[in-house]
Amino acid sequence: MTTVAIQGYRGCFHEQAAREFYSARGVDINIAEGPTFESLFKAMAEGSADAAVMAIENTISGGLLPNFELLRAHPYKIKGEVYIPIHQNLMAIPGQAVEDIREVRTHYMAINQTRRYFEKNCPWIKMVESEDTAKSAIDIAAQGLRGVGAVASELAAEQNGLEILAKGIETYKQNFTRFLILDDSISIPRNKTDKASLCFTLPHKPGSLAQVLTVLSFYDMNLTRIQSLPIPGKEWQYFFYADIRFSSYSRYRQALKAARPLMADLYILGEYGSYNK
Repeated sequence: MTTVAIQGYRGCFHEQAAREFYSARGVDINIAEGPTFESLFKAMAEGSADAAVMAIENTISGGLLPNFELLRAHPYKIKGEVYIPIHQNLMAIPGQAVEDIREVRTHYMAINQTRRYFEKNCPWIKMVESEDTAKSAIDIAAQGLRGVGAVASELAAEQNGLEILAKGIETYKQNFTRFLILDDSISIPRNKTDKASLCFTLPHKPGSLAQVLTVLSFYDMNLTRIQSLPIPGKEWQYFFYADIRFSSYSRYRQALKAARPLMADLYILGEYGSYNK
C-alpha cells in the first residue's frame, strides 16, 4: 500500500489525480491530506508519505509558479503526470432542490469557474469563499447543513453522501489541470520515457536563450512548455523551467550534452512517460 500526499482534503481533484495514476498501475493507495504544497515535501521527507501528487498548471489559470521553485529546491524527481478535467458540481444534503439553496461554499477558484452559472440560473444564492472545494462538501455533510450547498468534484459528493443538484456547471468546459507524480519508487524504462522537465540558468548575455532553443530544435526536441522565474538576489536573471517531449531517449541525452555548455546550471527535475489517455 502506497501512501500518497495531496494538497487539500479527501475528495479533491488531487485525490482524483492520485487514484487515476495509481489505479492504472494496479497499486492501492492511502491518501495523506496536507494543508499546503510545501507540506507534501515535508511528508515525504519525514516518511509519513511515500509519494506525492502536485498540481503544476491549469489550462485556464496557467502555471502554479511557486510549485516550480518547490520542484527545484527538493530532491524528489517527477515520475509521471496526469491531466484531470475540472468539472464542478453543485451538491447538497439529499432531498433538496436548487430552489432550496440560499448559500454555496467553495474555493475562490471554483467561484470564478462557476459564477456565470449562478448569475444566470440562481442569482438568489450567495457565494461564500472557503479554503477548499472538498472541505466545503465535508463540512456540509458533517454538520447536516440544509439550505447550504457546495461546489466540488463528483468524488467529494460520493464520499460525503451528498446529492448533486447541478452537474458540470463550470463556465469553460475544456478546463484541465496537470498534476505531477513524485514517487522515487517508480522505475521507468527508457523505451517508455518520452518527456523531461528541466530547470536551467543562462549566462547573462544577449542571445543565450535563443542558442539553447536552437540546439534543442536541432535534436528534434519538442518544447511543450517554458516558464521563467526570477533568481532571488540576482537582478534580471532567471530560472527557466522547460518541458520537452522526444521520441528517442538517446537523442534527448545528446541534446542535453550539446546544450549543457551553453547553460550556467542545469537541473533535471524528472524524466518520465507523458500522459496519454
